[in-house]
Amino acid sequence: MSLPVHLVPDLAGADVGSQVSVEGDEAHHAVAVRRLRVGEQVVLTDGAGTSVQGPVASTGKRFFAVTVESVRVVDAPTPAVVVVQAIPKGDRGELAVEVLTEIGVAEIVPWAASRSVAVWKGERAAKSLARWRSTAREAAKQARRAWFPAVAEPASTTDVAALVADADLAVVLHEEASAPLASVAVPAAGRIVVVVGPEGGLAPDEVDAFVAAGAVSVRLGAEVLRTSTAGVAAVSALLARTARWR
Repeated sequence: MSLPVHLVPDLAGADVGSQVSVEGDEAHHAVAVRRLRVGEQVVLTDGAGTSVQGPVASTGKRFFAVTVESVRVVDAPTPAVVVVQAIPKGDRGELAVEVLTEIGVAEIVPWAASRSVAVWKGERAAKSLARWRSTAREAAKQARRAWFPAVAEPASTTDVAALVADADLAVVLHEEASAPLASVAVPAAGRIVVVVGPEGGLAPDEVDAFVAAGAVSVRLGAEVLRTSTAGVAAVSALLARTARWR
């Protein structure tokens, strides 16, 4: 049985024999909801490559402490994959974030595409972004990731073009593209950007802007996938051609 994983802000200085405290909502959920008990083994991670394991030494209402028995440090996976996800309607955004996190992306960028049905503005934008970040955090725990993904602030098309320009490989998923995703050369390291359009499809000027910035317009196959699943399919196909999935 997998041990429960809890996120802590910092594990600097944590070594075997030391104690690490967990406080706030993270501790409250573990103690009050999951009924964490003294002596139970848990894993703590900072989401930035370091994790520790050990038994619970003490608990409180919004607090528990763990005695460190082992420390594990993991390098950031490479190539790193960034998914630019056009903002979809309903809960499809959280679905995309959840599964993209589970398969190991480094960053998810919400994109306000011109044909996005949902629009993030004001209070709605703040709440929606918070849900995406919460979803990524919980999915990373479930997947037992050493490195948690970042969920960026909402991006404009100009912002996305800048991400594309800085990438070692950038692909735009487009059902009208002639080149298949399988035809692109996947770098062994560096940064890969995958752009996923909205339910209404990509606008021609968006495709042109990304291609001009250095992206390759590609198709996945004959089928047209939903925006919430297209990114997962594309990233899986790319990672399967890297050392990360071998």
